[in-house]
Amino acid sequence: MTRSGGYLCQACGHVTSKWLGRCPECGAWGSLSETAEPAPRGRRSGQKGARARVQPLAEVAREAVARFSSGLPLLDRVLGGGVVAGGVVLLAGEPGIGKSTLLLQVADALGREGLTTLYVSAEESPRQLRLRAERLGCAEGGVLVAGETGLEEVLGAVEERAPRILLVDSIQALRSAELESPPGTVSQVRHCANRLTELAKRSGLALFLVGHITKEGAIAGPKSLEHLVDTVLSFEGDHGGEYRLLRATKNRFGPTGEVALFEMHDNGLAALTDPSRVLLARRRSGAPGSAVAACLQGSRPLLVEVQALVTPTSFPAPRRMAVGLEGGRVVLLVAVLEKYADLALADRDVFLNVVGGLSLREPATDLAVAAALASAVSGRTLPADAVFFGEIGLLGEVRPVSQAEVRLREAAALDFRRAFLPRGTETPRAPRGVQPVAVDDVAELLARLFS
Repeated sequence: MTRSGGYLCQACGHVTSKWLGRCPECGAWGSLSETAEPAPRGRRSGQKGARARVQPLAEVAREAVARFSSGLPLLDRVLGGGVVAGGVVLLAGEPGIGKSTLLLQVADALGREGLTTLYVSAEESPRQLRLRAERLGCAEGGVLVAGETGLEEVLGAVEERAPRILLVDSIQALRSAELESPPGTVSQVRHCANRLTELAKRSGLALFLVGHITKEGAIAGPKSLEHLVDTVLSFEGDHGGEYRLLRATKNRFGPTGEVALFEMHDNGLAALTDPSRVLLARRRSGAPGSAVAACLQGSRPLLVEVQALVTPTSFPAPRRMAVGLEGGRVVLLVAVLEKYADLALADRDVFLNVVGGLSLREPATDLAVAAALASAVSGRTLPADAVFFGEIGLLGEVRPVSQAEVRLREAAALDFRRAFLPRGTETPRAPRGVQPVAVDDVAELLARLFS
């Protein structure tokens, strides 16, 4: 028996007692739909009788986290050491970026190790999945496949086959018969994710969920989906490019910020064990506007080329466009260079790009961006053997960043001889062959580059 549950926003999950044209929580128009909630049964929470078990934290029994390899070493690194039994992983990314390809390769590797793996394909038929598996060379790995969109059918298959690993592609395509709403709505995504997570915690199977993202870049469905799972992986990259970046944005069983770089081929994703060398392999030396940034992705140092193009504009408001960098931070850096480095950028269009389709979120890339812009404006090339790292403040000062020694070691491994860095950066064990060039502000940076 059900009763009226009010009106549910399909964008954010907010519930109101009456219909509104616009959701008061997220501002979405036409997103409220009538929903029903089950009638209460038994004793409600908060009534007398049930008591929670309370004990000192120091007396809680320690329990080792049971892990096993996914078959992909780079994925194990991002997960914090491997797949956790009973853990729930949400893999999100744009359509066509390679989420299904990655999970199919994981399923094949686990199946070849003798682990019972069930791949639930809610978006593709088993025949389509077989064609993809043949192209990837994953058709003979012993993976179990179920082409189902019903949650109850999936739970029945898990109970019958008792797999060690369950992969659901995707959570937005599942639908429970207990709810009347269509698949992909907030209520369906929340309900299906809750049921599957309860199953994983109770049975100890490892659960992978594929998640869609919206046009704004957020994971589709309720925000509670990200809170519900143990690990959130973001799969990023340029559709036209060949590189894919896997990043952990949440991990209850390991550190966040770890990344893995893959290269997309016709036969699947190939791990890049030396990503810095690959990303710089096609670098055009001797061209103005090119600088190498020594950034840090998780615990891994990465050398990436930042390119800048500055041209006169015929529009009243010059454009500021950046691919792979935060647009707001680029605007701030342009303003700082205009005021404290006397660069003429007010009447010019500025375009910035991170080569390889990567997205750099670390402030340590500021110094490389400033050097690339100064080179593009002046038409003078930067030293081919130089790398840059450091954060730039609004007063033009260059601030120290963490783990300078790790960045310098990566630069030395790729035969770079100079490193422009903030003054005061502690490098007691700097590698031989790399000469640190310390700068206090952006004006000193330009003086040392072009004097």
